[in-house]
Amino acid sequence: MFSELTVPSRTIMTPGPVEAHPVALRAMSASILGQFDPAFLSIMDEVKEMIKIPFGTKNKQAFAIDGTSRSGLEAALIALIEPGDKVLIPVYGRFAYLLGEICERAKAEIHYLEKEWDAPFEQEAVIEEIKKFQPKIVAMVHGETANGQMQSMDQIGQFCQTNDIFFVVDMVATYGGVPLEVDAWGVDIAIAGTQKCVSVPSGLSLITYNDRVEKVLDSRYQKELGLSKDIRNENHISSNYLDLSQLQRYWSEERINHHTEATSMIYGLHEGLRMLINEGIENVYARHAQNDEAIVAGIKAMGLGFYGDLTTKMPTVTPVMIPSGIDGEKVRSLMLDEFGVEIASSFGALQGKVWRIGNMGYSSRKSNVLHVLSALEGALNFYGADIAKGEAVKAALTVYTK
Repeated sequence: MFSELTVPSRTIMTPGPVEAHPVALRAMSASILGQFDPAFLSIMDEVKEMIKIPFGTKNKQAFAIDGTSRSGLEAALIALIEPGDKVLIPVYGRFAYLLGEICERAKAEIHYLEKEWDAPFEQEAVIEEIKKFQPKIVAMVHGETANGQMQSMDQIGQFCQTNDIFFVVDMVATYGGVPLEVDAWGVDIAIAGTQKCVSVPSGLSLITYNDRVEKVLDSRYQKELGLSKDIRNENHISSNYLDLSQLQRYWSEERINHHTEATSMIYGLHEGLRMLINEGIENVYARHAQNDEAIVAGIKAMGLGFYGDLTTKMPTVTPVMIPSGIDGEKVRSLMLDEFGVEIASSFGALQGKVWRIGNMGYSSRKSNVLHVLSALEGALNFYGADIAKGEAVKAALTVYTK
């Protein structure tokens, strides 16, 4: 016999996943509808329109892809890449290499423009590299969770548009927490996910793309053989499951039978987006900014340092330097076991040197901020770190009461 599932309660202050909004979780327990039930199709149509708002776009195409954020990244890139296509990937953190991994498997010719992870690129440096390499696609990360840095990209996007280059952007860590302007920045395809600022469990990727991309998709469209033997295409997209040319038709009035939709996830997405939009999207951004200010104030008051350039730090992730002589994993474990608070470590050269405190979605609340600062101070004090005691929460409260 197996015991009934019991799940401990946590305060999750990582860069994802975050605490799911209770309204989204309740919606996910609603009755299952058939994927072509008119009531469910109406939910899908509302989701399409709501997805566009945090992206800052008027694109015709915006929908969800079954799978985590990575599914959207892969769907976007394989939709455009044909073997031998040149892709430029500017790297200032871990997740740019994921874009490269996907492009490599699609047999693209990849060129990395690399720098230290302590800050994003000056836009002109990326534009100069585009001029040299002459790629078909530029793929970038807007907000790098490995180091908490955020890339400006309006000039890069406009250069790509002017020179007929596709600009693909990972907005997973900033969607719903930071103002985005997909149209104004010249982004052709933008990708996000449910598990961060949307406050819905991991399992869907969100995507939007413009008419330039849709034209490419239409030229590569192949209908599944079990549905039609007539619409075949020698230049079809390499994946069936992640074929945007079919997925857009599933989400449109054509409603081709591409897959069995994860209806409960769509319910949760609907409510996660609705809660964001009804709060007022500018109010959402202000909430994230204020909670970020309080976290930074508290960390500074403890006497801890930050990794990277604070002027380009994104509001949704704060990278904190682990004090000399302190075992970062022991601190994280104590915070989790004794305070019920989870923060994250980092990757690559930053592993063991940096903690990452998330500030995303439903987790971005005053009570959570005060809790994580108290837990971090308590754990550091327990392990004998040289910090200013009793100052972190005071500094955060000063932000909230000023």
